[in-house]
Amino acid sequence: MARDNRSLLREGAGQLGLDLGDGAVERLLAYLAELMKWSRRINLIARDTPEAQVIENHFLDSLTLLPLLGEGAHLLDVGTGAGFPGLALACVLPEARFTLVEPRQKRVTFLRHVIRTLGLTNTTVVEDRIEPHLAAWQGRFSHITSRAVAEPGLFLPLIRPLADAETRVVLMLARDELLGGIEQIPGGPWRIVDTRTLTLPFSGAPRLLAVASLAGAA
Repeated sequence: MARDNRSLLREGAGQLGLDLGDGAVERLLAYLAELMKWSRRINLIARDTPEAQVIENHFLDSLTLLPLLGEGAHLLDVGTGAGFPGLALACVLPEARFTLVEPRQKRVTFLRHVIRTLGLTNTTVVEDRIEPHLAAWQGRFSHITSRAVAEPGLFLPLIRPLADAETRVVLMLARDELLGGIEQIPGGPWRIVDTRTLTLPFSGAPRLLAVASLAGAA
């Protein structure tokens, strides 16, 4: 018997060691419903992706960051696209804050619609690229991440002006060899302060979360 989306979310989260409350599950399911509906009209995810695959590859993959965040966190999600990982995390952590940066207007319209629909008060969407905000946002965020720019050699120099000694940058990677030579990346220096290896619950796809901070930071 096929599992419904609620069961997939709960089972998948459980296999990742996450306990989702009823409210979080309902918000994620409502988000999924809007995502599937809007994806028929605009390019949000790969067309004709089965809902079960969307749950694993987008929602559960995003929620792997939960153990790295706390109630006082303020996460910047650069190039959030359809809201991953930032908006998915915002559905589960109402006491944390989330700033989603996305330059494409249609995607921003979708994100703001979902935020209104779910009644989220912890999430802000900025319709822009990150570069114009580097000076003004320096030191504002406790955590910075992106699924769109996964290569550390590109992403870390880009967000370097935003980071201070307290900032933690979460790199969402599929293969640990991408971390090789991180100390030599221009715009640093950086160091890896935490790594977490895991597999997605249904496909077994490997994932690595690597947390970087500026070298010399506490």
